[in-house]
Amino acid sequence: MLHSFDAVIIGGGVVGSAIARELSRYDLSIAVLEENTDVVCEASGRNSAVVHGGFAYDRNSLKARFCVEGNRMMDQLSSELGFRFIRCGKVLVGNTDEDMKQLERMMAQGFDNGAEGLELIDDARLHELVPAVNGRFAMFSRNSGILDPFLFTINLAENAAENGVKYFFSSKVISIDCRQNSYLLHTENDDFSARWVFNAAGKGAKAISDMLGIEGYRVIGSKGNYLVLDKKLGPLLPMPVYPVPSNTYMGIHVTPTVDGNVTVGPDAITTDDFSYYGVPADKMEYLRKSASTLWPHIEKKDVIRTFSGILSKWIDDNGVIQDFRIEVRDDIAPNAVNLIGIESPGLTAAVPIARYAISLMKERSDIKEKKDFNPFHRNVRRFAEMSDCEKSRAIASDPRYGSLVCYCENVTEREIIDAIHNPLGVHTLTGIKYRTRAMMGGCQSGFCQMKIEQLIEKELGMRPEDVRYMRKDSWILSGKMREGIDG
Repeated sequence: MLHSFDAVIIGGGVVGSAIARELSRYDLSIAVLEENTDVVCEASGRNSAVVHGGFAYDRNSLKARFCVEGNRMMDQLSSELGFRFIRCGKVLVGNTDEDMKQLERMMAQGFDNGAEGLELIDDARLHELVPAVNGRFAMFSRNSGILDPFLFTINLAENAAENGVKYFFSSKVISIDCRQNSYLLHTENDDFSARWVFNAAGKGAKAISDMLGIEGYRVIGSKGNYLVLDKKLGPLLPMPVYPVPSNTYMGIHVTPTVDGNVTVGPDAITTDDFSYYGVPADKMEYLRKSASTLWPHIEKKDVIRTFSGILSKWIDDNGVIQDFRIEVRDDIAPNAVNLIGIESPGLTAAVPIARYAISLMKERSDIKEKKDFNPFHRNVRRFAEMSDCEKSRAIASDPRYGSLVCYCENVTEREIIDAIHNPLGVHTLTGIKYRTRAMMGGCQSGFCQMKIEQLIEKELGMRPEDVRYMRKDSWILSGKMREGIDG
């Protein structure tokens, strides 16, 4: 089947969905092609969830510019889209004279970049901010923060969908025909024609760039492994704690989440395998020992989960990591916005990146703003965050609020059902998990996973064999154990 749109965005992660949401302000037909079953299957949902201040990036770089812009607009985005954002600050902790020199260099760079709220603090002030940390001094970035990376990405995408954008999942682009004033994109399922194409494919961006005829980029993978700690440690860590970074790596840090857990990591391992997300046991122990020198509260017994993420980094011929590349090559691929090397701080910078990419389109095409764009996403109040009176009223309005499915995170049947009927039509277990926090508690889905699987079957009329965990080949059930057995 052939689908025709004014603009097609390849990649539905945080940057692709930010482009979709910002582009939905205009009178255009828009599609997003995502090879996975949801918008947070790759780096957008596999990161430290830190809103960076903008001091760690080279002067006059797009990374610095968009990071500072993204930091400043995060309060408004949180209000409009309904994801949690806490401007808690963060500290970069040092002990040596060389550490102090590096922090002074970073402070100067931050000021030049326009970063605000930076100060060097002594031992007393450091331990007032973070009592449990090991260190003699630090740089305090007052405006840094933490957010929910799942709902940030999901709500960008759902708000785009609410404003008319069509999402097509399990739609990996396998080839592109460049035609006069248009493109024909072939996916594993259907074909799509478009006047404009945005390459926001993340780890697949080089392959899409090559398909567009823009060749020659060198891209490497950088895998970061993480530990997730139990919520009981959350009160001991009021803000992210980083070591003094090198010129290219921020180091293994300890970060609180907006929901009360603590994450440890990442390390940084160069890889050419963009699909393996396992965390080997030796990496777990390395993370624990390395971070314990900074924050001595990391015990094996408190690790409830591990995860990893893979960043796609653009490098030059000498292996030096490059800035974001956002371009239109009119001589090779007119009407195609090509985004290469969108790594950290891509989460913080997603909306400024999107607006810049669209500005390149607007320089070449006359597009008109819609009068009925709605920037607000329907904000769903979690049952766990309601007061007792609010809970009573919710149960009175719908008894399914009184039926807990996930006891660790206090997620109700009604919340699961609402998530199943999400605007993007996602119906994987992780799709429900990221929208509700079910399966994210201490038992890590031991008690609630199959209840959620059964609710998906019931609500959508699906066969058990058709329900997936995350990816299209991640079956939960393959058939009945006793089927065909006599007696």
